Amino acid sequence: MKMILAIINQDDANLVTNGLMHEGYSVTKLSTTGGFLRAGNMTILVGVEDDKVTAVIDIIRKHSHSRRQVIPTTSELGMGFYPSMPVEVTVGGATVFVLDVDHFERV
Repeated sequence: MKMILAIINQDDANLVTNGLMHEGYSVTKLSTTGGFLRAGNMTILVGVEDDKVTAVIDIIRKHSHSRRQVIPTTSELGMGFYPSMPVEVTVGGATVFVLDVDHFERV
């Protein structure tokens, strides 16, 4: 058994979770905040059998898209760096971790 942990941009979160639930997967959603842009994310947890991992990742990939976003000059990029002009960055998409599950039990 595997635990899929995916960090998804807030703009894509409902599409991803609806897509997963439509295919019969149980999803746990956690509201999270990204460190770089301090923007809203959704972290989802999906427990699946090993042979379903690729199908879940395909659904996440289908419904989460990266996009370009301009950060205003008032945003800090970290370590005290404030750009002198707006900066365009890529946001969105998903970061996916697949973890082994040693033990699973419904209580």
